[in-house]
Amino acid sequence: MVIQISVRRLVEFILRSGNIDNRIHQVSADAMQEGGRIHRMIQKSMGADYHAEVPLKYTHNTGRYELVIEGRADGILDKYFDDENAFDPQQSMFEGKKKQMPLIDEIKGTYRDLAKMKEPVPVHLSQAKCYAAIYLMQRGCPSVDVRMTYCNMDTEEIKYFDRSYTADEIIKWFNDLINQYLQWSDFEYEWEQTRTASIKAVQFPFPYREGQKDLAAGVYRTIVHGKKLFLEAPTGTGKTITTVFPSVKAMGEQKVSKLFYLTAKTITRTVAEEAFNTLRELQKLRFKTVTITARDKICFLDEGERNCNPEACPYANGHYDRINDAIYDLLTHEDNFDREKIVEYAYKHEVCPFEMSLDMSLWADGVICDYNYVFDPFVYLRRFFADGLKSDYVFLVDETHNLLDRGREMYSASLRKESFLELSRTIKEFHPRIAGHLDKCNKALLELKRECDGCKALTGIDGFINPLNRLSGIMSEYLEDHAEGPCREDILLFYFDISRFLTIYDKVDENYVIYSEFNEMGDFIVRLSCIDPSTNLSECMARGRSSILFSATLLPIRYYKKLLGGTDEDFEMYAKSVFDPGRLGLFIGKDVTSRYSMRSYEQYRRIASYIDNIVSARGGNYLIFFPSHQFLDEVLDIYESEYYNPDNSELVVQKSYMSEDARESFLDRFSEGNNLDLTKVINMDIEVEEDKNILGFCVMGGIFSEGIDLKYDSLIGVIVVGTGIPLVCNEREIIREFFEQRGVDGFDYAYRFPGMNKVLQAAGRVIRTEEDKGIVALLDDRFMQGSYRALFPREWYGCKPVSTDEVKNVVSRFWSSFPE
Repeated sequence: MVIQISVRRLVEFILRSGNIDNRIHQVSADAMQEGGRIHRMIQKSMGADYHAEVPLKYTHNTGRYELVIEGRADGILDKYFDDENAFDPQQSMFEGKKKQMPLIDEIKGTYRDLAKMKEPVPVHLSQAKCYAAIYLMQRGCPSVDVRMTYCNMDTEEIKYFDRSYTADEIIKWFNDLINQYLQWSDFEYEWEQTRTASIKAVQFPFPYREGQKDLAAGVYRTIVHGKKLFLEAPTGTGKTITTVFPSVKAMGEQKVSKLFYLTAKTITRTVAEEAFNTLRELQKLRFKTVTITARDKICFLDEGERNCNPEACPYANGHYDRINDAIYDLLTHEDNFDREKIVEYAYKHEVCPFEMSLDMSLWADGVICDYNYVFDPFVYLRRFFADGLKSDYVFLVDETHNLLDRGREMYSASLRKESFLELSRTIKEFHPRIAGHLDKCNKALLELKRECDGCKALTGIDGFINPLNRLSGIMSEYLEDHAEGPCREDILLFYFDISRFLTIYDKVDENYVIYSEFNEMGDFIVRLSCIDPSTNLSECMARGRSSILFSATLLPIRYYKKLLGGTDEDFEMYAKSVFDPGRLGLFIGKDVTSRYSMRSYEQYRRIASYIDNIVSARGGNYLIFFPSHQFLDEVLDIYESEYYNPDNSELVVQKSYMSEDARESFLDRFSEGNNLDLTKVINMDIEVEEDKNILGFCVMGGIFSEGIDLKYDSLIGVIVVGTGIPLVCNEREIIREFFEQRGVDGFDYAYRFPGMNKVLQAAGRVIRTEEDKGIVALLDDRFMQGSYRALFPREWYGCKPVSTDEVKNVVSRFWSSFPE
């Protein structure tokens, strides 16, 4: 068995120490690109005896496995001398030449003032020493020179730090470093034996439902062939376990090195955790998973006190001195590194829980996380993806329909003209140089503003980008040199904004539209809008072996396949619903609409009447979805005043902002009756109120329209008001025009398809198990049109048009077909 580790990861993992400190400026993505240019510039200037990007590899044989340490030296300069007695000629690989004394060069780009640098950064020097040790052992040299080359990326000024080492001292240092890592590689070797043996014994944990075995086989074949699979798997097909199981089996066959289960919302991460736990509990699978929780949600400090530096946070203070012990403790005692376990062990070892979860991802077999950690160019896990190389990773992308809008947002950027003025006024007294460059950017934006009449597509913005680049460099230089200072936090936050904009600007191509507009507050905005994110998303997925993109609603599948980076060679599958379609009553309100131009008190009242009639036909729990909070409020006012009876019903309403506790409380109202302890009821330990109807008023596309699993009588009906199409706005109109220019129906791409997906997601809350029965009422006459009916799932046949007057009787007849 071979265990591989890069020189950089080895050094950064074993030798790290000290504090987390967000006051120390971190190199941005655009600075990393600029650093590459600096590397090439220096390498080309060094002459014929200088060899750039030299691959180096060292193999340490432990007797049980081989530990391979590899990387690329930025530069190696061959130096020769005439002293024949300096070392044994038998060690020389250069017969007939002068003896060699190599120089190993490690190049780093920086914005720091080089005059203030007295020593190289220790981890940088250690990286160079590793390359020097490997090269020295390969070449048989008696000693080696190590050079740290720092280059200021603004001025191109260069500063060198040179060290010389004998063979004995650098080989001893390198062997000590390897010995420190053996504790970790020994664990990795032993764990892989344990994990692989358990995977080979794992069977699918449940009896296969109809079509489920074919579905699992399709996932496995996709991984074997290294393709993408676009999978529509309706509720009940068990899509999570059916994608996880074959992916785990592929890892047991050495086809996969790591699984990434990617989600759009926190609640779906729980479903993924349950799938892995099911395999552990029912099939004795040994498989380590980590759930990455957002920094703000897992931080130990209160919201107003969060600041990642050693003065503000005791867990940041000395974090790197303690983190490896914390990792090893958790690694050797648990297989499921969920939020609770991360918090428990981070608290025990006094380390940052968020940073610990990121470190645990290196040792986990499966990583459960948000889309951002793979796709977002500013948040992605650099420890896996920074080098851009392809690895044997599998990406399981849950609720894939969300990835389109998320992808657009990840690869878009905006800047507000007024922000430049505001920051300039704030910092002018303390930082006149930065303020001056802010004013130059504002002046360039003023020229664009004068040409904008509401909204305008722009062919180029070089007149703004040039001063913005200069501002970025000056801000970066200041942040590099000042860990403290007046208005530093304001400068840092704005620097992040302009760095994002410049990084996205480098990605702008035919898939983008650059435009200017005035927002609702009258502020002037310049936006780089990624309309078609397929290229960017595809590049991210190319870092892995295979991607499985699945959702209960992925219609039309060709639309999603095109915009999410699929090719003609990639696969499509539609999993047949296992539910009896007769257990779902589907009704279309033909005499009501949510069209913006027709909204009125009469329409709101008619919708309220529909809700009352449907609930009166059969009492129970219902979710009612509206196009917006404003629409919800209009109907709610009428329903409360004319139809609501608090004696037999309870209203719960989604607010525009809800904490996690508030969300859980909302959903708990639908499931409390199913969670009662019947023993206590019989023994009269508790008093049970007469059942009430629970009516949840929600917004389509919001937090309660997908990813929630209300089974049995927890939910017997969903009422969907409107077709879900987004409101007309500049962004949507630009999307529409973009696709019309490419020969497709722009309205479909900008409005109808996204809206219909919201409808299908909301409707999917009703039937969750084979025992469920319920209704879906679609309240909008547009659902009668063929363009919408064509987007219905194939199991939605037999839908019945109804009117306000007849809906109660029709719904009652549906329910009467089921015995109590």
